[in-house]
Order: sequence, then C-alpha cells, then structure tokens
Amino acid sequence: MIVCEFSIVPLGKDVSVSSYVAECLKIVRKSGLSHELTAMGTIVEGTWDEVMQVVRDCHMAVRQRSPRVLTTVRVDDREGPQGRLSAKVRSVETKVSDPA
Repeated sequence: MIVCEFSIVPLGKDVSVSSYVAECLKIVRKSGLSHELTAMGTIVEGTWDEVMQVVRDCHMAVRQRSPRVLTTVRVDDREGPQGRLSAKVRSVETKVSDPA
C-alpha cells in the first residue's frame, strides 16, 4: 500500500481552480480508495497501480480542459496494512496530547 499526495494545476487558466479540483475529487471518490482532500492537494491510499490510475485519470481530465497541466506527486511507499492515511494523523495527535 502507498500513500500518495498529488496536486494538478491547469496552467494559463483562471486564478480559481476549484472546478478542476471538484472534477478530480469525483474521480477519486469513484475509485473507492481512501482519500483526503486538503487545501493544497489530495491524498489517496491504495496499491501502486490503483493510485497511479487515479492520478492519471485526474491529470487527463484536467488536460482535456487545459492546454497545459502541471501535476505534482509525492509517494510514501512502505510495507504495512491499509489505513495508514488516518493512522499517521492519529499517531501525531496522540503525541501532541501526551504531556510527556
């Protein structure tokens, strides 16, 4: 399982990209993969092939509407069970609330 953060930016378009993000979020949700939308990108968890297919599908959807697209991808590839997307956040939150 991998955790992947990606962002897709259409170049030469409007300042607001929310309609592009919404289109990509529909693709991510349709995939059924665990995900989280953030202010700066989208985080998806799954197998390498599943996640890369989602990133590609999102990229191509934006590319259909824009003559140039910049896609940035960060991958955390680590052996372990599914569910790291929420487990990573819980681990940090536990440490923040721990008075030690």
